Amino acid sequence: MHISLGLSDYLIIAIYFGAILGIGYYLKGFTKTGDDFFLAGRRNSSWVAGLAFLSANLGALEILGWTGATMKYGMFVGHFYWIGAIPAMLFLGIFMMPFYYSSKIHSVPGYLRLRFDERTRLLNAFSFGIMTLLMSGINLYLMALVFHVLLGWDLHVSMWVSALAVAVYIILGGLMSAIFTEILQFFLIWAGLFLVAILGIIDSGGIQNLLSGLPESMSHLWANSFDPTKNEMGVTWAGIVMGLGFVLSFGYWTTDFLVVQRAFSAKDLRSAMLCPITASFFKMALPIIVVGGGLVAYKLHGQGVLTLPENPLKPGEPWNDATLPMLIARYYPTGLVGLGVTALLAGFMAGQAGNVSAFNTVWTYDLYRVLIKKDASDSHLVWVGRVTTLVGILISVATAYVAMHFTTIMDYIQAIFSWVNAPLFATMLLGMFSARITSAGAFYGLLLGMITSFSIFMGFKLGIFGEGVARILCFSPNPSDMARNLWQAWWAFFVCFVATVAISVFTKPKPPEELKGLVSGLTERAKYEGLSWYQKPVPWALLSFLVLVFINVVFF
Repeated sequence: MHISLGLSDYLIIAIYFGAILGIGYYLKGFTKTGDDFFLAGRRNSSWVAGLAFLSANLGALEILGWTGATMKYGMFVGHFYWIGAIPAMLFLGIFMMPFYYSSKIHSVPGYLRLRFDERTRLLNAFSFGIMTLLMSGINLYLMALVFHVLLGWDLHVSMWVSALAVAVYIILGGLMSAIFTEILQFFLIWAGLFLVAILGIIDSGGIQNLLSGLPESMSHLWANSFDPTKNEMGVTWAGIVMGLGFVLSFGYWTTDFLVVQRAFSAKDLRSAMLCPITASFFKMALPIIVVGGGLVAYKLHGQGVLTLPENPLKPGEPWNDATLPMLIARYYPTGLVGLGVTALLAGFMAGQAGNVSAFNTVWTYDLYRVLIKKDASDSHLVWVGRVTTLVGILISVATAYVAMHFTTIMDYIQAIFSWVNAPLFATMLLGMFSARITSAGAFYGLLLGMITSFSIFMGFKLGIFGEGVARILCFSPNPSDMARNLWQAWWAFFVCFVATVAISVFTKPKPPEELKGLVSGLTERAKYEGLSWYQKPVPWALLSFLVLVFINVVFF
């Protein structure tokens, strides 16, 4: 079953492609130095940086993946937005951004070099580079697959056209192009997809009627989390709080350069701190689209009203990731369908652009300049960044073709963050808040944490670990893939944290004078002289946190 597009729908899609290419061409004249290309000149306001910060996260997994996951897990998907994002975003803005921004780094690995040493930086740079290319390729493949199955577009043409469009505007305008197209994508998401969820909720008789028609295991956030057998995810509140709310969430939002890079583009420290805080308010509202749309689809599917296409990755099963496009086809007329499809297309392309722009920065500053040409000039680094963008796009396409041979792509995407970001958060947390942590402790602790996470993942995937090990590691004999990912992240963090501290006890730390601006107590606090209370980051962070508490109470 294909969704039919009219002439007006194709016109909207064509206008979108023309707009992003035009933005890239226009911004080329403003992209001359390394800071211009890799950090957008450090001149963005908190609003511009904040919207780009959030939009960099709105890729294929975010929009389609979690809408489809709601069909399986119900309201529990809301945890990935609320407890699994907001606290970490606020912590980044208030506590970690002063260290990042004041050190004038170009990347997260750059901070690791200043705080620890080159080997820790290179370990993170290599692992992050592999992760971003893998994520970019999977994002590209899922995009092409969605449009092939639902619209009948050629799989290969879809991949290459979107990949080349991303390559052109990033090569021309660097991070500034990525940020401007991400802001365009942000408004397209709300304009193109918000209405479909609202129409679905109205069609279901309102939120209360929608929730009352769901199984008990799918209609609450916390009420069913005290017994893993009472919810579809098979996880307890402890797994949610420690695995998701603490480790995976903080590991992603505070250390993943893909999103943190947008905050680095802010014009001053106050704007950089406000960047993730501003984004947190919009992040809290996204479940209206994702969770709301998923619950509507679940109800319609149960009534036999909404039919999902067969999963091309798992023949014989319904394709939950097609949930949102099928809702667009059900509720939107011609013209609005084009807007909805363009919003999805923009989400996919922004996700790919975010990965590629982060990769070109890490490769240029943390690998090329360190290992290949230490005396590279600023103009040479910009040239390398442009070439790296093209190479990164081509590798992403190659990765997309490799991804075609896997049938469990979503499982790998979920696990990737626990391999790289979960242990890295332990390293960053200790490094920023304790001057006693040593370079040796950081390197070997990070390495052991990554090995722990990957070993647990492979142990379950290969069937080496049975119910007995599952009870020990996940506190459940039959945890879902999602539950295993949450606990896997927790153990990676725990091993990294303990190993880093233990090794640091027996090794020598850096002298305090080398840690100024990098560690708590040795970094100058942000100053707000002459600013009203509503212009400061802390009151807005407190308001965001209070809204978060209210949401969790309402949907308890």
